[in-house]
Amino acid sequence: MKCMNREAFARQNIFGLGQANTAYAQFFVGNSYLNPLTTPGQCPVFLANVTFEPGCRNNWHIHHAKEGGGQLLICTAGEGWYQEEGKPAVSLVPGMVITIPPEIKHWHGAKKDSWFSHIAVEVPGTDTSNEWLEAVSDEDYAQLG
Repeated sequence: MKCMNREAFARQNIFGLGQANTAYAQFFVGNSYLNPLTTPGQCPVFLANVTFEPGCRNNWHIHHAKEGGGQLLICTAGEGWYQEEGKPAVSLVPGMVITIPPEIKHWHGAKKDSWFSHIAVEVPGTDTSNEWLEAVSDEDYAQLG
């Protein structure tokens, strides 16, 4: 369900807002927040709740891996978008799971009129890395429902 009110959204966002995502801010349009749910080195799978303010989205990017790898998005609150290069954007709502194979150029983020959270799961693999690319243009983003 769409939610513009931050306080109302906080009640829906059961995994918590976390801290401002300053480490990756250069790869986002708008403000995002990161709440790690597992600790690297203590768990073989890294999970984090990522929250996007209305209109926030990350840049196009690719999760590289020689073997395994990729990412899972588990949508938990608000409404957002996911898009793979060359395909139409997918509307995201709580309960949806998006499986992103390695080597697929994509982006994800909030709708312009809603906060949005998903749990990001880094799929373990061999020689994994993220390649951050260009921002999703304001023109392309504005065309989405």
